[in-house]
Amino acid sequence: MGQIGIPRTGEAEPGTDGRRVLSCELGFWVAEPAEVVLQITASASAGTVMAERFDARSEGEPLAATELLGPNGTRSHVLAAPVGRLHVSYRAEIQAAATLSSSPGTMPGTDPGGPELAAANSRLVYLRPSRYCPSDHLVGFAVAEFGVESSVEARVRAITEWIRERVGYVAGSSSVHDSAEHTLLTGMGTCRDFAHLGVALCRAVGIPARFTSVYAPGLFPMDFHAVFEVIEHGHWYAFDATDLAPRQAMVRIATGRDAADTAFASVISGIATLNSLEVTATAGGILPIDDRDQAFELS
Repeated sequence: MGQIGIPRTGEAEPGTDGRRVLSCELGFWVAEPAEVVLQITASASAGTVMAERFDARSEGEPLAATELLGPNGTRSHVLAAPVGRLHVSYRAEIQAAATLSSSPGTMPGTDPGGPELAAANSRLVYLRPSRYCPSDHLVGFAVAEFGVESSVEARVRAITEWIRERVGYVAGSSSVHDSAEHTLLTGMGTCRDFAHLGVALCRAVGIPARFTSVYAPGLFPMDFHAVFEVIEHGHWYAFDATDLAPRQAMVRIATGRDAADTAFASVISGIATLNSLEVTATAGGILPIDDRDQAFELS
């Protein structure tokens, strides 16, 4: 098996100083008492929190939230919202953990017995089809197009480049019901769709892959963003076929099988409608230029 590369540790990316300032504002109209789950805070693995504030208010009155810690550091906030206007705000200043990077093929491999055994369960979970990534439906196409004999690195890079060249980024071109199949057939989508297609095609050729939501300094227009990650020798490497923001500056929010696990807002019961959303994300220093030939691990 070919390797994507082993990361350097403790090195800051050129031009950045690790500082990230993140914020978002969400407005809902709650028509019936609702249980709302939000995944908008930086992952517990994202770095050192210098300052952070999560605030929820119903008709201007403070509303308590229950925080739950999930897999891969995902933090979920659960609200029991009464009827009326619900406003949620989040702001954080963090010192991001050093982005891990490598130049594929230039550094020795690791003993697969250690990290890979620790990630055995994750490999099983992220090889299986999921709601938005029905990889079992795409096996014929994926194997014919990308094969299964080449290295993991070669297949992932071929998949990423294929999406980059064949799928058009069109804001508003898809809905929350569309899967990777829809994106493949229509040839257009948003970052969510690009990431779903990357996940599905990787799984279809035998590579475990997962979906990750992020804050992305440099993204325009600013919004939540999504990338996909693949595992090799116990390390998860991030790929983004949209090329809309540098991976080195991204901050992990939530990680899962697909957007069903990582949605920034979900209504579990009752009726609540999202009316407004504003997201900002900045990085200290100068934003780096993303080098497609380097593999990156998000912290």
